[in-house]
Amino acid sequence: MNQLKIAVAGASGRMGRMLIEAVQNADDAILSGALDMAGAAGLGSDAAAFTGKPGGVLVESDLAKGLADAHYLIDFTRPDATLKHLEYCAAHGIKMIIGTTGFDQSGKDAIAAAARKTAIVFAPNMSVGVNVTMKLLEMAAKSFSEGYDIEIIEAHHRHKVDAPSGTALKMGEVIAGALGRNLDDVAVYAREGVTGERDPSSIGFATIRGGDIVGDHTVLFAGIGERIEISHKSASRVTYAHGSLRAARFLADKTTGLYDMQDVLGLRS
Repeated sequence: MNQLKIAVAGASGRMGRMLIEAVQNADDAILSGALDMAGAAGLGSDAAAFTGKPGGVLVESDLAKGLADAHYLIDFTRPDATLKHLEYCAAHGIKMIIGTTGFDQSGKDAIAAAARKTAIVFAPNMSVGVNVTMKLLEMAAKSFSEGYDIEIIEAHHRHKVDAPSGTALKMGEVIAGALGRNLDDVAVYAREGVTGERDPSSIGFATIRGGDIVGDHTVLFAGIGERIEISHKSASRVTYAHGSLRAARFLADKTTGLYDMQDVLGLRS
């Protein structure tokens, strides 16, 4: 069996460690590289030492060293770091699984351009459950297209730096697309003071930050006499790690192209 040679970016962080452990525990994958930013405390150390099963892969800040043996890079870091990794991976044919959120349009355009040179799965949330929820939202939005107000409520830990979450925004995009709307035209991200009556075509967002919440998302379809709530709650980042491995397996026979988890899970309409 050909093993997936996977490198992990942000190797010293919480998500990086979860990814490293998932790769180590997968029968069809091997940890082939580990990256972290210059000055990180873990540089030069064994990337898997925290698991009690060191594998000889050192955490590197130099991309050439950290990716020398890798065929895939899983990246859940920050947009500026991911875009640097993207440039290198596109030039060297390394496939990418990108779970980083907070990209502006130019960053998204760079990912799309890189996908002409290498294969990429780009999704704001790699959880299988979240992506099945996205499909349910698409179906629900079509049924609740008239007479229902749509609100998206998300909650994350105190350390998350972007808001709304990438997952919440993707949910908004899915719903807006199902309704034939552009999210940029209908999204409402803040309410304060005398706001006037709610625009029935709008999609509202509410953001909560606190404690160690891994990630909760609820979409509310509020009608007259009833309301429907579709929720997903994450108890552990391990779901993102397992989804990332599924994404890597999906890319095994791909050389170029931009995909998301709907493609990986066969949910594309």
